[in-house]
Amino acid sequence: MNQKSFLARTAAQVQCAFGALNTLPLWPLQTIARIAVGSVFYRAAILKIRSPEITLVLFRDEYQVPYLSYDVAAQLAIMAEMGGALLLFAGLFTRLATLPLFGTIAVIQIFVYPAAWVEHLTWSTALLLILMRGPGPLSLDYLFTRFMRAQPVPTAQS
Repeated sequence: MNQKSFLARTAAQVQCAFGALNTLPLWPLQTIARIAVGSVFYRAAILKIRSPEITLVLFRDEYQVPYLSYDVAAQLAIMAEMGGALLLFAGLFTRLATLPLFGTIAVIQIFVYPAAWVEHLTWSTALLLILMRGPGPLSLDYLFTRFMRAQPVPTAQS
């Protein structure tokens, strides 16, 4: 066997293996992405809720989000993080839930921790997958959509 035919056969096998990856379902990745990024924001919100005094000091002295008072910024952060995380976990209004989380990431990246762009890019990638492809079949959104499709559409004559 010559080296060219070996390389050609090996390349064909690798291409076939990669092609098989395209046949795998996307829903496990969608579910994992929802849980992973939801966990990041859930833990952040829980820490803020458990230590309100420290949270206010952090927002006043370290985070210093412009255009908002530190107490308002802290409350908005808690609502976005907890609300977004819970919606991601349930897969309810999932695509909409990504939007305030993207906003939270943007604020953190621009005003608070600009050097943490790799971490923010990781979170954003998971959120982008969810935004573009949806939550997957292990979600309330999926069940709700299936339920609504099974219902007859009312007509003007009804």
